[in-house]
This record gives sequence, C-alpha cells and structure tokens, in this order.
Amino acid sequence: MQDNGSQPKPGESGLYNRIAVLRAERGISRQQLADAVGVNYQTIGFLERGGYGPSLKLAFQIAEYFDLPVEAIFSTQPLKPLSQQVYASSQSEEKGSP
Repeated sequence: MQDNGSQPKPGESGLYNRIAVLRAERGISRQQLADAVGVNYQTIGFLERGGYGPSLKLAFQIAEYFDLPVEAIFSTQPLKPLSQQVYASSQSEEKGSP
C-alpha cells in the first residue's frame, strides 16, 4: 500500500494523541501542563509530536488534568475530532432509544 500523505501518522512512539488540540482549546501552555503533571515542558512537546510514549502514570495524569478518559487523548489509531466522536455516539444512542 502506498502512502499518499493524506492519513496522519503516529510518531515514533506509535501513538496518536490530541494533547496540542486540548491545550489550544483551553489556552494552556506546554509549561503549564508540564508543571501540572510534574514533567519538563520539553516532554510535553515530545509527547505532542509522538516522539515519546508516555508512561501509564503520565498518561493518566494528563487525562486527569484534562478531565477526560485516557482513550480520548491517546490512541494507536488515528483520532477523529472529539466533537465528531461525541456527536456520533449521541446520535447512535438516540437511534437505539425507543
């Protein structure tokens, strides 16, 4: 299969994440997130670029900071926009309800 560049690629860690999007939406700097979870701000940059896979503890700390489940932030598959995931699941629930 040939890569045409249209699909996002995971970083070296093999994980996709939406840390940068979440930070931007909430107006949080890398330094602020790093301070909150107890790492260097460069670690946040490496995570965002996929150059570093977080420890399980760090992944949970980041999820707790954003008040989201871990799987809403990290995935081995490309992540859909969060709004699409939320609205898609609520629409399927409405179709299934009496």
